Formats: sequence, C-alpha cells, structure tokens
Amino acid sequence: MKKIYSSRFPKHFLWGSLAAIFFTGASCTTHPHRLQDGAWRAELTVADGRQAPFLFDVRHAATDSAVLTLINGEERVPLAGIHYVADTVIIPVAAYDAEIQARVSGDSLDGRFIRKYVENDPGIPFKAQRGDVPRFAPPPSPATVTIDGTWDVLFVSEKRDTVRNVGVFSTYNHIVTGSILTNSGDLRFLEGTVTGTGVQLSAFGGLSPYLIDIDFTGNDTFEGTLYTARGKTAFVGRRNDRAALADVYALTKLKRGFDRLGFSLPDAEGRLVSLNDARYKGKVVIVSVLGTWCPNCLDEAEYLAQWYKENKDRGVEIIGLAFERKDDAAYAYAAINRLKAQYGVDYEILFAGKVGGAAVAKVLPEIDKLSGYPTTFFIDRKGNVAKIHTGFSGPATGAFYEAWKKEFNALIDELLSVKNIKNL
Repeated sequence: MKKIYSSRFPKHFLWGSLAAIFFTGASCTTHPHRLQDGAWRAELTVADGRQAPFLFDVRHAATDSAVLTLINGEERVPLAGIHYVADTVIIPVAAYDAEIQARVSGDSLDGRFIRKYVENDPGIPFKAQRGDVPRFAPPPSPATVTIDGTWDVLFVSEKRDTVRNVGVFSTYNHIVTGSILTNSGDLRFLEGTVTGTGVQLSAFGGLSPYLIDIDFTGNDTFEGTLYTARGKTAFVGRRNDRAALADVYALTKLKRGFDRLGFSLPDAEGRLVSLNDARYKGKVVIVSVLGTWCPNCLDEAEYLAQWYKENKDRGVEIIGLAFERKDDAAYAYAAINRLKAQYGVDYEILFAGKVGGAAVAKVLPEIDKLSGYPTTFFIDRKGNVAKIHTGFSGPATGAFYEAWKKEFNALIDELLSVKNIKNL
C-alpha cells in the first residue's frame, strides 16, 4: 500500500470521530477514488497467514456523507467519518481508537487495519472487494453432522476442573451463526458456513478479527482452532443441552473483613465522586468495572443505558469505573465520552486508571482480584456489596442473554424491596 504519512500528515493524525459524518474538503462525488455503494467482502490477516473474512455495506446519503456498516450475523456496526487522502480511504473505528487505511482501486481496497492506541502499530493487512458474495464459499458436500445447540467448550490451555465455556450455534440454509461464552464475556456475533467436515466462522466488529475452524470428530464432539491477529488457540467441544458457565458470582470476591467499596475518584471536571455522595446514599447502586476497549463492556453499557432511563426513578443508580489503555485522563475521557454519546449513557463513568492489576488494586483494594471485564458490583441500600457478577453474556448468546436480563432484574427488584432501612 502507498503510505500516506508525510510531513503534512503525521502518523497518528486525528480525522474526526464516530459522530462526524460529513466529509471535509473536496466533495466525495468528485473524488476519483470514492468508495462505491453496495455490498463488500473483506479479509483481515490472522495467525498462520490465514484470512478472517467479513462483510460490510457502504451507503452514501443525500448529503454525500458515507456510512460503512460492518455485518456479523444480526450485528450491524456503522462506521462514519470516512474521508480521503489522495488515493487512500480512511475509515475510522472511533469506538476502539482504530482505523482502516486502504488504497482504493476501482472496486478493490488494499491496506491495513491500524490500532492508533498502539505506538508505531504496523497494522493488520486488509483487503476488500465490492460484490454481493458470501463470507465463505459454500461447500460442494456439506457435513451431515449439525452443530445446532449448546456445547461444552474447553480451550487447551484451560483446566477442566476450573473453567467452563459454552458454545451456542444455529444453522439455516448452511449459514451458521452463534457465539462462544466464557467467564469474562463472549466472542460476540460469529457467522459462517457448514464445511465438508465441520464449520467455519468469523467476525470483525471493529476491534479484533476472529476466525474459527471446527471439525467434527463424532456426532457429539468436535475439535477447533480460534485464530486472531495475536495467535491461535485450540479447543474441543462436547454437545451438552445443559451446558453452562461456572458460577459467575463466585469468580470475584471481597477480601475478608470488607463488605463495601471505598473508591473516591475525580470526574471529568475534577469533582470527587464516591458511594457516600448524596446521589447514591440509601439507593441500590450498580458499579460496573469496564473498559471502552472491551466489546462485552460495550454490550453491557448499551443495555444499562436504556435500563437506567427506564428505572432510575425507582431508587437505583449506576457508576462506571473505566480502566483504559493509557494513564491519561484526557485520552480516557475522550473515549468515555464517545461511549456515552454512542449509547446515550446518562450515569457517571469515571476514569479509574490504566488497565492492569496495579490500578485495580489501588482503586478497589477490597477485592481479592479482578477476574475479567466487565465485572459488576450490586450495592444494597445500606452501601454493602450484595453480589459481584463477572463477565457479560451479550445479545449474541441468545437464550443466555435473555436469562441474564431476567436474573439481573430479579436481583434489582430484590434489593429494592427492602424498605424503611434505618441508620442509612
């Protein structure tokens, strides 16, 4: 790809945000390398030189603004702020502080997916071709075993007695959709096809590409490999209609002698916020430990944002504690504000430090460890920690997501049902 960096265009120039949908400079209609409307098929390179395919759609509005929409199963991720430098298109992925830079040549794109938060990131090779073609080529002779249903999944690096993951899949016309749940979240919306020996799946929602190969070893067993840009991991599966995760309320615990959280952190204006503030006193409070870089955290935030609008008058509050990629408040609050704008978040989200054990230990010394992002603390009306939930099974998990919503609301109802508490 022809590099676009020069003295005029420093390496990590900022080109607008997810909310900036209008082009600047020359009108796109007159640009010789304008992205064409329609369906596109793209690939990102993962481990072993494999290609993780994904689909996207480009549409130009009457104002000549363009939106590129990533497609994974039922998931739709709109990317706006598209613009050009010479023959190169820049496609911001603002939610994850990343972008696609690709040379436009007719109906072809060739370039890289750049993680802007990584200094001197070489990028992940990217290419795309316009056309309404499938994610994976259909097999001439599909496997006769079906992957539909739930599966116990074990990654080879995990111990059988301590880790339980769940695969959930369904098939329609040889197109397979589903996800894999782990104790820290799920792989979100996977999509693929039946092959001659099993199933191929992939996804790209703006952060990390996934490619999954599965081969059946029997009617109720399979072997698979998960490929990412960082490496590959083998796993095995066994069909189980009752497959379930480990106890998500037992993974993160308070240390002996502690029953509440004592953090006090500045908000974006520098005002200290704690659970002792009048806004939270005597209320049920949800404390969400998250990162704006974490897809499952974004799934949780999307749900909580709407839920809070509908329930805040019942005597419940939410606080987010965001651990970010950089120990830089300006950088962190820019990311937090993007998240809040994207999902319409009305509750407080505080920058808690750079992601990692040191910052967590400083802000939350009451817990033994943080097992994953997101982790959600449920605080009762006395200010005590009632329960701690690790992970989030999002909308890609189907029945598991619906079950979580019922469980979540039942727990809040239970905590709110305690009336007339004295000595709050």
